[in-house]
Amino acid sequence: LIDTMRHLALSRPELSTVTVTHHLEELSPAISHALLLREGRVLAAGTVEEVLTQERMTACFGRPIEVSRHAGRWLARSGGFA
Repeated sequence: LIDTMRHLALSRPELSTVTVTHHLEELSPAISHALLLREGRVLAAGTVEEVLTQERMTACFGRPIEVSRHAGRWLARSGGFA
């Protein structure tokens, strides 16, 4: 599914797609924007680089979340910070 979403984003840039997930690992590397919701309210919206930060993800989930990006893929891990 992730490869299909990336293929659509690259081959049909005029299309918009919406992905709803609790897992950053499920996001296509081709996404450009993100929206974080907490308790039904917008916590952050903007480019993925602006929104998917350690600070914003921690605020969204109410617990420490480590965020990283490797080879275009987003990764999130719950736990304490090193």
